[in-house]
Amino acid sequence: MRHQWKFFTILGIGVIAAILDFLCGAPKIGTWPISGILIDIFGIFMAITMLREMIHTLESGRWGVDILAIIAVVSTMIVGDYWAAWMILIMLTGGDSLEDYATSQADKELRSLLQNSPRIADRLVNGKIEEVKVDDLKIGDIVLIKPGSQVPVDGEIIKGNSSFDQSSLTGESVPVDKKVGDDLMSGSINGDAAVEMKVTKAAKDSEYQSIVALVKSSEAKPAKFVKMADRYAVPFTIISLIIGIAAMITSAVTNPALGWQGHFLRFAQVMVVASPCPLLIAAPVAMVSGMSSM
Repeated sequence: MRHQWKFFTILGIGVIAAILDFLCGAPKIGTWPISGILIDIFGIFMAITMLREMIHTLESGRWGVDILAIIAVVSTMIVGDYWAAWMILIMLTGGDSLEDYATSQADKELRSLLQNSPRIADRLVNGKIEEVKVDDLKIGDIVLIKPGSQVPVDGEIIKGNSSFDQSSLTGESVPVDKKVGDDLMSGSINGDAAVEMKVTKAAKDSEYQSIVALVKSSEAKPAKFVKMADRYAVPFTIISLIIGIAAMITSAVTNPALGWQGHFLRFAQVMVVASPCPLLIAAPVAMVSGMSSM
């Protein structure tokens, strides 16, 4: 996972920084705390890599909510609040890591579906069995489903009774008894008795292939709540920047003695508050939770 190492790296740096600050008396190099230097170095690296990713995203015509988080990281590093920068980096890398995990799980499930997809069927022609490709089956063909074999396409039992394992399709852990006249779903596994089935749907229209197509479609398109987050990213970013700049200008006008760093601190504070860390991590968490409940 390409983002996972970033998450564990920034997590490890945070642990080292906490030990230096709270157990070792916050050692410094000149006036700079070593813990802050560690976090700032990785923070700068993260900001550069994320900026490159953002440019590619913008080139594809999309605008993400992570731009505010990057601005917040850079702002907090400028004013010396490295712990705020660390927390935002944890949210960013954690969300990206969860999203990578969700994507890899979807890829694994898709590969498993494709590997288990029925390919060969035993068609009955004039009482004789002939092996044919599943795609060659036509509606009305008679197919023999041997014990322990997979149902190749959707159909209806015309001879015999058996139990069928439909767990890969419906999630049912207990095999379901089927008799003459009952429908069979492609991808289900026959029990210990052979049955004959009449094909009612072509392979491309059968239940198993519909599930494969649905998984492929969901993998290719982002979830609706992710789209919604991106849809509001542009106005939210613009409004946040306007408020941050207004806070900085107001500070400069009302309290000029603070100096540039004090005025910029107001901007950084607004950016931290506006940083959509819960939104950045909520979508990947929802994706992973939804997949684990399927």
